[in-house]
Amino acid sequence: MTTIETDAPVLVAYASKHGATAEIAERIAATMRATGREARAMAADDVGDLSGWGAVVLGSALYAGRVRGSARRFERRHRDALRTLPVWLFTSGPVDLGGEHREAHEPKAALALAARLGARGHVMFGGRLPVEPHNFMERAMVRHTPEEDRDARDWEAIDVWARDVAARLATVAAGSRA
Repeated sequence: MTTIETDAPVLVAYASKHGATAEIAERIAATMRATGREARAMAADDVGDLSGWGAVVLGSALYAGRVRGSARRFERRHRDALRTLPVWLFTSGPVDLGGEHREAHEPKAALALAARLGARGHVMFGGRLPVEPHNFMERAMVRHTPEEDRDARDWEAIDVWARDVAARLATVAAGSRA
């Protein structure tokens, strides 16, 4: 069983293009702190070393069903260390998650990354269209999506998931002391 320091902080690393996934990561870290667990959100490319972290939550924006390159690089760069830590993965994707058919929209690339990470769980949250679109595809998506539908992030669901991860960490930590 993995040994976790009960007071070791949780790293919430994220790969974000326009900032929406970074905002989710910040919210996850803040929610975990509200449960009493130290947590810090950082861009995946800015993480140098995983020593001192008790667990990792990795988040990535999805584009065309693919996770961001910085999330894939994070996994490759820290592969050995990640095998010794509890890891969870979240992705933020399309603004339309397909309601009851959500599982059909789960991107294979995210599931493959979760498997490589040995993640204890993966969740896909709704995303947000770019506030300032940079290319033809982004501009077309924004133009053809009503303003009220451009941000599908469910903050309550994000908070519930973050609290669940924090609770699971408390259980893992308690089991490691037994």
